[in-house]
Amino acid sequence: MELDFSALWKFTDALALGLWTTARLTLLCIVLGTAIGFLVGLARTSESRLLRVATATYVEFFRGTPVLIQLFWIFFCLPLILGVELSNFASGAIALTLYMGAITSETFRSSLRAVGREQMDACVALGLPRRVQVANVILPQAVLRAAPTLLSNCISLFKESALVSAVGMADLMFIGQNISNNTARPVEVLTAVALIYFVIAFPLTRAVTLIERRMLKKLAA
Repeated sequence: MELDFSALWKFTDALALGLWTTARLTLLCIVLGTAIGFLVGLARTSESRLLRVATATYVEFFRGTPVLIQLFWIFFCLPLILGVELSNFASGAIALTLYMGAITSETFRSSLRAVGREQMDACVALGLPRRVQVANVILPQAVLRAAPTLLSNCISLFKESALVSAVGMADLMFIGQNISNNTARPVEVLTAVALIYFVIAFPLTRAVTLIERRMLKKLAA
């Protein structure tokens, strides 16, 4: 079989559109999922046993089941339960956001435990309200300590986003599959799609390594 990657040039606009959809979905889920993850991580360190059990159940469920099944359930089953229609974008966003929230909550839980107890005692001694403690003392330190792992989670989410093509969402993977079917050149098209994911993910992976090294130096200083 003779490979011909030049045939892909006329599909660059379509691939760019698919990449834009993937990036838009990923960024949305990162923002919402990280916010949920912080709140869940905070709740898992709560003194309320009910709150700890509820949040632990959420985390273990979404970490312990395949993302594809979660996506299918939200896309096909949730509309039947709620009696409303969900677009493939909405279904993908909900599934990936809940998954991101679950995996980042564990990251935040670890970083929250690393915040010195003496700092919390100082906040109480100063009479700071809980929201001020969270916003000005806990959150900045938790984000700083969790940064390398959070970035790794974001990269993983970017790659997991390819699963939304299974529900017909026109992301990079879905468009790549359509081009592959129409041109009968799966090797060239799928290789190009894989390279696009790699070109974006690899520099971010290296950035995570550099940030982690700098963080270790700061914490060791």
